Amino acid sequence: MLRLSDGQVESLWDDVLPDEVRELPGELAALDVLLGDPALLEPIAASWQRDAVAHGRPTISMQTYVRLMVVKHRTGWGYETLLREVSDSLHLRRFCLIALGERVPDESTIRKLTRRLGAAVVNELTRVVIDKGRREKWFRPRAVRIDSTVVEADVRYPTDAGLALDSARVLAGEARKLVAKVGKDAGQVRDRSRAIARRVRAMTCTLGRRTGERKQQVLELTEQTGKLVKRSIREAKRLIVVARGRARGRGAKAKLRQINKLGMFIERADRVTEQIRKRMRGERIADRIVSIFDPDARPIRKGKLGKPNEFGFVAQICEVTENTKTGARGLIIPATSGQLGNPTEDTLLPETVAELKRLEISPHEVALDGGFNVGPTRQALEPLQPKRAFIAGRQQPGSRRTQRRLARYRTGTEGRISHLKRGYGLRGSRLKDQHGMQTWTG
Repeated sequence: MLRLSDGQVESLWDDVLPDEVRELPGELAALDVLLGDPALLEPIAASWQRDAVAHGRPTISMQTYVRLMVVKHRTGWGYETLLREVSDSLHLRRFCLIALGERVPDESTIRKLTRRLGAAVVNELTRVVIDKGRREKWFRPRAVRIDSTVVEADVRYPTDAGLALDSARVLAGEARKLVAKVGKDAGQVRDRSRAIARRVRAMTCTLGRRTGERKQQVLELTEQTGKLVKRSIREAKRLIVVARGRARGRGAKAKLRQINKLGMFIERADRVTEQIRKRMRGERIADRIVSIFDPDARPIRKGKLGKPNEFGFVAQICEVTENTKTGARGLIIPATSGQLGNPTEDTLLPETVAELKRLEISPHEVALDGGFNVGPTRQALEPLQPKRAFIAGRQQPGSRRTQRRLARYRTGTEGRISHLKRGYGLRGSRLKDQHGMQTWTG
C-alpha cells in the first residue's frame, strides 16, 4: 500500500529539546523547504501499480524515502551507514521526518524501493524541481553546457579467464539452489571453479617468465578454462530440462523463478565461452561482455593516459545555468545514456535536446565539448534555436571576447563532472545494468 506522508512527525520529546537542536542547519533547511512541495511526490504516486496503491503492507513514507536518498547522495554513505547515522542524529531525523520515538526503516527496504521506482521516476522528480524553479522564478535558464563522461560499472578488471571462473562458480551455485527445490535426482552441475582457479594462477606464473612463449601458454590456459565452462553449461542445460518437468504443484512459481535465473546465467556463460573461442581464432569481438553480473557494462576507451580502459556506460551531462560567468552554478537535467558501449557525442545530443524541449528550456547560448562535430550538432540544436553554439577547438563566428567567455564557460563542465564524481557518486554506479545506472545517475 502506497503511503506518501507520515502525517504527525512532532512528538512530546521535541518540546524538551533546545531551539538550536530543533532548527535545521542552513543547507538542510533550504532543502527542507524545497522538498516540502507535495508536487514532488506526484511522479511516485503516478508510477505505483494501481492494484498496489490501496492493498498490501504499507510502504514507508515516500517523503522520508526521498529525503533519505538526498542525504545518501550528499554524503556518499552506503545504505547501512546512512540509516545508522540518521538514527543517531537529531538534525537528520528531523530532516528525514522520522520522529524521535520511531525506528528508522531497514536498509533492505530502502534498497528495494530504489530498484522498484527506477530511473523514470527519479528523472521525473528532477523535472519537477526544475519546473518548480522556473515557475517560482528563482531559476531562469539562459545558457547550457554539455559534455559526456564515463560512469563506471561496479565490476573488477575483466579477463576472459576471470569471467570463466565467475561463470563456473555461479552456475554451480544456482544449480544447487534449483536442485534443493526439485530433488537431488534431477542432476547436478559440478563446481569447476577450483580447476579454473588453478589455471588462472598458472597464468600469473607464466606472465612472469621472460620467454617468447608466454603469450601462447596464456592462450592455451585460457582455452582450457573455456572448455571447463562449456561442460558446466551442458550439465546446467540438462538440469533445466528435468526441472521444467517438475515445476508443478506446490512451490511451482519458486521453481520457475530459479529455472529462469539459471537460464539467464547460462546465456551469459555462453557469451563468455564464445568470446574465448573468438580470441583463440584471432577474430574481432564486437560486443564484449565484461561481467556476468552486469551484462550491459562495456569496455570504453576515451584516450586517457592514466586510465586508457574503463568499463561501464557513457552518460551525457547537461547543466543549465542563468549566465556564463565564472563559477556559474545551475541545475542538471536528467542524464542521457540511451546506448550501450561508447556512443559518440553527436549520437547522444538529440536525446539531450529532446529533454531540454520537454522542460521548455530554450537557452540563448550552448557550449559544447570538442568531441561534437559541427554539422550534426547544428542539426540537433535546431529545435532549441540558440543564438550561439560554441564548440571547443573549432572556428566559430563572433568576437574573440565572446569566444573566450564561452570557452571558459565550457571548461566549467569538466569541473562540474569532477565535482559530481568526487562528491555525489557519479564516478561509478553501484546498481547493476543500464537501468540501474540511469537510476543511480538520476
